[in-house]
Amino acid sequence: MLAAFHGRVFTIDDGCVRETELDGVTCLAPAPDGAALVGTTDGFYELAEGSARRLFEGHVTAVARNPWTDEWWLGTEPSAVYRSDDGETWAPLPELTTLPSSDEWSFPPRPDTHHVRWLEPDPSREGRWYVAVEAGAIVRTDDGGETWRDRVPGARRDTHELVAHESGRLYCAAGDGYAESTDGGDSWTYPQAGLEERYCWSVAVDPADHEVRVLTSARSATHAHRRGVASVYRNAGDGWGRVDDLPAGDGCYRAVVRVDGPGSFVALSNRGLYRSDDGGEAWNRVVDGDDLPDAPPAGLLVG
Repeated sequence: MLAAFHGRVFTIDDGCVRETELDGVTCLAPAPDGAALVGTTDGFYELAEGSARRLFEGHVTAVARNPWTDEWWLGTEPSAVYRSDDGETWAPLPELTTLPSSDEWSFPPRPDTHHVRWLEPDPSREGRWYVAVEAGAIVRTDDGGETWRDRVPGARRDTHELVAHESGRLYCAAGDGYAESTDGGDSWTYPQAGLEERYCWSVAVDPADHEVRVLTSARSATHAHRRGVASVYRNAGDGWGRVDDLPAGDGCYRAVVRVDGPGSFVALSNRGLYRSDDGGEAWNRVVDGDDLPDAPPAGLLVG
């Protein structure tokens, strides 16, 4: 398991923690040979045995592997998407900034730019990918990146993470709220009952039961990233409720959550690494927060 913060990547094995320094970490992905792939503000790296080898030069903000093939996709700042079959050579896909809505895209802390915050392949339809631009749009391709479909009315504009579930549903954690879609993002609903904090950051969905969702959220970007006042919520089809077993409130930056198989979730924040094996109801601490930076995590890789 890997836990990433801005300047460090932690390898966690049976509670033991090993640290590798790497500046500007933004995202993580698994490599087929067991190494880790790490996106940073100056490139895309293969991380193995404590050393890093750069595979792509540029400001990398998102990475994902195609479940249908062996190719990799990278998202960057400014917003662009690249594809590779071997991890060594990268080809740009058609420009995102030709889409009509791109004139309105802007990242609030640096409003003169924007970036690909998340890349999500659809496990139920080959060739379909979702690209979340921070901030401004969720766009979609149905032909493996040959053409793009612009954002649709009602979609969130500040998506941070998006889960495409085997059931065909989409789950969106965004700065402007939580949302779901059952038709590939053509239309959206907003099931937020019980969600008291609606600056949403990270979402995970049980692969065996799409009703079971875990979501991290705060009242605002300032609370999530700088003041450190955030919570974790769970929903099993009966509305959102805070997870009492996980740290929340003052001093707790927004967490990152991931699934690790049916019924299993992992959550990472500056307060520690936690695991649940009962669908997110009860959680146990794996790594103490004292062993991790007092900062928002940049990524979490399980499995």
